[in-house]
Amino acid sequence: MAKKLKNYIGGEWVASSATEYTPVVNPATCETLAECPESTREDVDKAVRAAREGFAEWRQTPVLNRAQYMYRLKTILEDRFEDLARVIVEENGKTIDEARGEVRRGIESVDYAAGVPFLMRNDGTEDISSGIDESTLRQPAGVFAGITPFNFPMMVPLWFLPTAITCGNTYVMKPSPQTPLSMELVYELLDELDLPEGVVNLVHGGKDAAMAVMEHPGITGVSFVGSSPVAKIIYETCTRNGKRVQAQGGAKNYIAVMPDADMTASVKNIMGAAYGCAGQRCLAAAVVVAVGDAYDNLRDELVRQSKELRVGYGLDETTQVGTVISGAAKERIERMIADGEKSGAKIVLDGRNLQVPGYEQGTFVGPTILDDVTVDMSVAREEIFGPVLAIMRADDFDEAVDIINGSHYGNASSLFTSNGRYAREFKYRVNAGNIGINIGVAAPSASFPFGGQKDSFFGDLHGQGSDSIEFFTERKIVIERWI
Repeated sequence: MAKKLKNYIGGEWVASSATEYTPVVNPATCETLAECPESTREDVDKAVRAAREGFAEWRQTPVLNRAQYMYRLKTILEDRFEDLARVIVEENGKTIDEARGEVRRGIESVDYAAGVPFLMRNDGTEDISSGIDESTLRQPAGVFAGITPFNFPMMVPLWFLPTAITCGNTYVMKPSPQTPLSMELVYELLDELDLPEGVVNLVHGGKDAAMAVMEHPGITGVSFVGSSPVAKIIYETCTRNGKRVQAQGGAKNYIAVMPDADMTASVKNIMGAAYGCAGQRCLAAAVVVAVGDAYDNLRDELVRQSKELRVGYGLDETTQVGTVISGAAKERIERMIADGEKSGAKIVLDGRNLQVPGYEQGTFVGPTILDDVTVDMSVAREEIFGPVLAIMRADDFDEAVDIINGSHYGNASSLFTSNGRYAREFKYRVNAGNIGINIGVAAPSASFPFGGQKDSFFGDLHGQGSDSIEFFTERKIVIERWI
């Protein structure tokens, strides 16, 4: 019988008051790995109260001492690197190499948090007026919470938690009920740090737990990553309840390829961007806009190389594309492919109805390419969140930019070219928060904010980088006279 997961509250593992549990299923083997509680408002309230009780002591802990916990956490995460990667594969379905990359990026966020003593420094001016000095202070703001997605079950929570607590706040994490095991393991490692009680808390659950987090008066701010419709609800609910919020939503990321691009390198990068993590990432390449004479060679080479990708169980080191998260996701993706064909797109590579020997019940969707896509089709406008790549034509660079800017999403966009003028124009004119030049996945490092514009982001301050320091602290202006 699969184990029933517990919450982590006030430094202890405690049973949820939930009466309902969601099975955590390995999407490749269909094995039930655990039962995730649908935690209640009572559970969330216990976690918030524990975090509030722990806040006074923690905020008075010197910032250099708080940072030392991050150095220890990094060491523990490195020691358990392969265990973390394996858990991600088992609950999420991505490949082992992709999982290792996720763990590495998560550790980079812990690295960044260790620099908080420097990053929280402020400035001041003597004699701003006669005998008066003025300066700024950054102070922790209270209890923060994270509502995080299934697609990066370790990395995304670590965008937020390490920086939040090193700034002196306490934290409540609510991971996706589809992939709670990565955070379960991370919190087991956090428990080894002997943090003061209440500094870090974990509450499992779905919609009810998320609503309780958004509406709880004891929570100062909420960080979210997920789909745009949900991000909008998160933003509206949190602001209505007086919270600061950073809500990072979905995407429809476009890549433009100029005729002067290095076609071999471009195709390799585009394939990684489109099919990495089975297309289930907010920076996945969704539409390729082939400009002018680039079209035929680009399409033919994409089809040829995509056919050769090995789809299989993520723990097999030779697998290049793993599963999508669930049967429901598989059905939705395959339905959207069919809708694209009905609207006039041509399926030149079809990944539907794929079975992997030994894993016949797994939720696999193979690399898929839709040709002759136009801007009015749903496959060009709506997020598919699967290994599906649409190809569009543009007569020239200006038309390609117009196509990209016509999307209501604005998470990321990339250009492949050998022409510096086109590269500069692309950076200048394209309305997306993360821009790649000859880069397929424009993923910012931990020291840069994770951009997002239009319907891909709701809020003022993004996750990661300097924005995170702003988000997790209150700034005071101190004006003093001692004369």
